[in-house]
Formats: sequence, C-alpha cells, structure tokens
Amino acid sequence: MTFLTFCFFLDNGDNLMDTATEIHRIETMIREMNRCWTETWNEAKFREYIHPEAVAIVPTTPGCLEGRDAYVAGWRGFAKAATIHSWNENDLRVRIHASGSSAVITYLFTISFTMGGQPVTMKGRDMFFLVRDAGQWLVAANQFSPAPPVM
Repeated sequence: MTFLTFCFFLDNGDNLMDTATEIHRIETMIREMNRCWTETWNEAKFREYIHPEAVAIVPTTPGCLEGRDAYVAGWRGFAKAATIHSWNENDLRVRIHASGSSAVITYLFTISFTMGGQPVTMKGRDMFFLVRDAGQWLVAANQFSPAPPVM
C-alpha cells in the first residue's frame, strides 16, 4: 500500500502552501534566474531575483560580493566578458526550512563558454540560500565552485 504525505507551511500571508508546489516555484525561479545571464544578459530581470543584502562567494573574487549591486556586477562582468555556448543544471535539490521562510538549493552544473578567445568547459556545483520576502523567493546567499577532481 502506498501512502502520500503532503507537507504544508504558512507563507507570509498566513496561507497554507504545500511543499511540492513551493519546491516547483523555487526550481522555476532558479532556472529563470540562470537564463537571465546564460542565454542573454538581462540585468533588470536578474536584479529582481537578488535580495538587497545578498552575499556571494565565488572562486575568482577574494572575500565575498556583498549587496545586490556587487552581486549583480559580478555576474554582469562574467556575462559581458564571456560568450556562453551552453549551460546545464542537474541533480537540482530543494530543501525548505523555517516553516517555509527559507530554502537551500543545490545542483551540479556544466557550462561551456569562450573567454579571451579560449574555449572553456567547466563543471561545478552551486548552493543558494533563499529567503521568502513578501511572498517572493530571493537569493540571500550563493556559493559556487568548480567540481573537485575525480579520484
């Protein structure tokens, strides 16, 4: 016998939301946000996904990018310097926490691009921390890194 379990939590408007629906919303949001910089640079739309106090830790920048403006500038720099040929996310996982007010998203990615005339294919991993603000999921923190070497 199969049993289905549904989890519910309150959104900011005190409405019950089911976890499956919210996970789908988050997956869609992450994919739409990534399209803003992988398919074409759409800064106005990209900014809509980033919390004003967002923080990013990236392997090419010492310290961290702090605040929406710095976060967006980091992605703008890459998007304008590179010609992106392909982007693929896989093994996307969403974990909702704190009664639906935050979420952690992880996935593996492969990106192929040309920068400075050199073709590059990189595999890596991404981790996002999202907060729910006025019913909208926003990136509060992000860390990505190249995939470790296979032993």
